[in-house]
Amino acid sequence: MLVLAPMLMTIGASSASAATLCLPKQGETSCISGSIGTRSKPYPGVDVTLAKPDGTEETVVSDDTGKWSFAVTEKGTYSVRADASQLPKGINLIPPAAAEAGDAKDSFRIEINKLGASRAVILQVRAEDYDASTNFTDQLMQSIVNGIRLGLLIALASLGLSLIYGTTGLSNFAHAELVTLGGVLGYAFIRVLGLPMIVGGIAVVMACGAIGWLQDRAIWQPLRRRGLGLNQLMIVTIGLSLAAQYTFQYFIGAGTVKVELGTGDVANIGPVVITYRSMGAMAIAIVMILIVGFALLRTRIGRATRAVSDNPALAAASGIDVDRVIRLVWTVSGALAGLSGLLYALVVSNGIRWDTGLQILLLLFAAVTLGGLGTAFGALVGSLIIGLVVELAGPLGAPGDLKYAVALGIMIVLLMVRPQGLLGRAERVG
Repeated sequence: MLVLAPMLMTIGASSASAATLCLPKQGETSCISGSIGTRSKPYPGVDVTLAKPDGTEETVVSDDTGKWSFAVTEKGTYSVRADASQLPKGINLIPPAAAEAGDAKDSFRIEINKLGASRAVILQVRAEDYDASTNFTDQLMQSIVNGIRLGLLIALASLGLSLIYGTTGLSNFAHAELVTLGGVLGYAFIRVLGLPMIVGGIAVVMACGAIGWLQDRAIWQPLRRRGLGLNQLMIVTIGLSLAAQYTFQYFIGAGTVKVELGTGDVANIGPVVITYRSMGAMAIAIVMILIVGFALLRTRIGRATRAVSDNPALAAASGIDVDRVIRLVWTVSGALAGLSGLLYALVVSNGIRWDTGLQILLLLFAAVTLGGLGTAFGALVGSLIIGLVVELAGPLGAPGDLKYAVALGIMIVLLMVRPQGLLGRAERVG
């Protein structure tokens, strides 16, 4: 990760807009600030009024980015409202979730108990004919699409994890950090350096592939030649994972950094709402999975990879350069994991955190275990199942915090019936 230090050192916080700047001062001034509109469509020129505790009011106009701000110097109860008549025709303000008795239905109440802090109020809007009601079938359809999307992105990373296990027998706990690295480099290339999305994405894939190659060349090949056992190598991957996590935290902090602001345009396909960016990410994932599948089945290097996975000693005896095949697997695995991290940051988590890889690590292992350890196509099937289970857990009644536990529970139950996984081969022990 040290080779990335010069790049990551350029990452910094986005500069604040000075158009409606309010700076809080400890014990003297607090700020009530916000914006009106959506991320992709702000509404400038709208009157926003602040009602003060003494009964007076103050009005400001939202700027070109929809932002507004008030400076207050007294403790007490304030309320904010916007002039909905200045919004475009057919657009209404979303009322507060819980208005106090006596408040106007479009008034947002703010309590200032201590001067010196900032309070944010987002005045969101929606179409006049918006209908918040949704039936169970619509929720189910939406969750299925979200599950397929999540499963495809998990599959990109789990394919590499499965290939590494198949060719080396190593359970790589640091593989998920390559997913995080893909999102972090996407932020660096696209957001910080300003590269176009396609160019930045290609740079991410190449950089993560190079990191995968470097890992095998500098760490795993020397350790294999020294005869270290799989348990020792697995402990090394855990240490590498922890080192990578805290390196990411050092450079990007503990918060979420966004590869690209906003979520893009949205398409309505029947009851399903999905962004065009999500559809693009799913298409890219499908194409890459098909390319990997074709390479494994129809190319010479793919056949060599399957031979090494089946029997490394026999493959070496038949003239296959096992080290070269394993290094290629590490390179491809790194590239796929980096692409998965970039797409995950763009369409699933709306950004990347230093511990994003840690959060999905168990899902990756669940996918490859469920599909069958060491089988690339099993990893794809397992990933789709895990993605669907995670997203369908909510509509089917599982609490949101337990959706990952439901997926892992299903994996455990299935392995009790079929220990080798769905597409794995039963092996004799002893």
